[in-house]
Amino acid sequence: MASRIYKWLDSRLNLKSVERTLLDEPIPGGASWIYVFGSVTLFLFLMQAITGMFLALYYAPTPDHAYDSLRFIETEVLFGAFVRGLHHWGASAMVVAIGLHMLQTFLYGAYKPPREAMWMAGVVLFLLVMVFAFTGYLLPWDQTAYWATQIGINMVGTVPVIGDFMMRVLRGGETLGALTLSRFFAMHVLFLPSLLLLLIGLHLFILRRVGPAGPWTDARASLDSETFHPRQVYMDAVVIFGVFAVVAAAALAIPFPLTDKADPSDTSFVPVPEWYFLFYYELLKYVHGPFEPLATWILPVLVIGIMLFWPFIDRNPARNPIRRPVALGAGVVFLVVVLSLLGLSIKNLYAVPRADPAVVRGKALYAEFGCAGCHRIHGEGGAVAPDLSFVGDTRPDREWHVKHFKDPQSVSAGSFMPKFPLNDQQLADLTSYMLSLKKVP
Repeated sequence: MASRIYKWLDSRLNLKSVERTLLDEPIPGGASWIYVFGSVTLFLFLMQAITGMFLALYYAPTPDHAYDSLRFIETEVLFGAFVRGLHHWGASAMVVAIGLHMLQTFLYGAYKPPREAMWMAGVVLFLLVMVFAFTGYLLPWDQTAYWATQIGINMVGTVPVIGDFMMRVLRGGETLGALTLSRFFAMHVLFLPSLLLLLIGLHLFILRRVGPAGPWTDARASLDSETFHPRQVYMDAVVIFGVFAVVAAAALAIPFPLTDKADPSDTSFVPVPEWYFLFYYELLKYVHGPFEPLATWILPVLVIGIMLFWPFIDRNPARNPIRRPVALGAGVVFLVVVLSLLGLSIKNLYAVPRADPAVVRGKALYAEFGCAGCHRIHGEGGAVAPDLSFVGDTRPDREWHVKHFKDPQSVSAGSFMPKFPLNDQQLADLTSYMLSLKKVP
C-alpha cells in the first residue's frame, strides 16, 4: 500500500529526484560514526520545536499566570511533566550535540577552503542555540528564572555606548516585568526558530555546494566513497534513537522542580544558571570592579570573533591535526579553560547542600497540620497510619499523592485521614516533600 502511494506521488511530484538529492550525496572516505552529530543536532531541534508547541498550548506568558501555568502543565496535563522534561533535557542534549559537531569539524579541519562560510554559519547556529537557552530560561517565571535573567540583562548594560539601549530593548522598559516576559517569549517561539531554520537551510545549502570534507588526509578520502544512504543514514538513526532514549529516561527519572514564584523584592536570592552557563558563572566570580567589563563583554566578543573568523586566522593549509600544532594547541587550551571552570563551579555548588524550596515548604506543612500525630518518619511520630519514611520509593506517582491529599477516600478506601483545606501550591509542596522521602535522596 505504501509503495503504491509513493509511486502515485512520485508520478506527480518527481520525488525520486528529491530522494537522490537528499540520500545520494557522496561521502569521501565512506560513512562514519563521527559524522552523526549534525543529524543529531537537527533531530533535537525538531524535538524542541514539537515539545515547545505542545507546551505553548497551556503556557500563559504573563507574570501573573506563567508560573501557575507551568505548575498546571506538570500536575494536571496528561504527560505534561514528561513533555516539559523532554524540552528541558533536550535543550541540554542540543548544546552537547552542536558542541561535539563543532569539535569534530575543528579537529578534522573541515573549516578549510572552500568551507569557510559553512563554518561561520555553524558558529552563528551555535550562538543562536545559546540565545535560545537564555530566552527560555525566563519563561517559568520562578526565582531562578527571574534573577538569572536580571543578571544577564545587567551584563548587557556594561557594553559601552549601546549597553543602556540594549537593556531597555530587552526589558521593554526600565524594569524586568510583563513586557520582558512577553518579549522573551516572542523571541523564543517566533524570532529565534525562524532565524535558526533559515541558518540550518543555509548551512545545508553550503554543504551541498561544497560537499562533505571527509577524512583529514586526501589519501584516506580517495580510498573509498559511498553515498549518504544507506550506511550513514543507519548510523545517524541508531545514534538519534539512543539520544532520544537517554533524554526520555532523564525526563522520566530526573525531576526538574520550579523554585518559588518570582519575587522582585527578594534581592537575597542567588540564582544558579544551567550547567552550560556555569563556566561563565564561575568566571564572573573572579572579575570585579573596573575589570568587570573584561568578563561581561570584552572576552565574550573576543572569543566569538575568533571562533567566527577562525578559518581566516588559521592559515595553515593542512587538515591533519598533528600538522596543525598551533590550532590544536589553541583548541586544547580553550577546552581546558572552559571545562576547568565548569568543573570548579559544579564542585563549589555541590559542596553546599541545597534543599528544594518546595520540599522545605512541604515539610513545614506536614508539621503545621500535625501529620506526625498519625504518621511516622524515620522513627519519629505516631504509628496509627502508614510509615512514610520511604514513601517516595513506594509511591513515586505525584498524581496519586495530589489526589490523596485532595480526597483520601478516593484512592485509599476506608482511610480515616481527613480532608485538609489545601490550595494548589500547598498540594504541590506537600507532594514534593512526600516524594523526597526515599532510601537514597
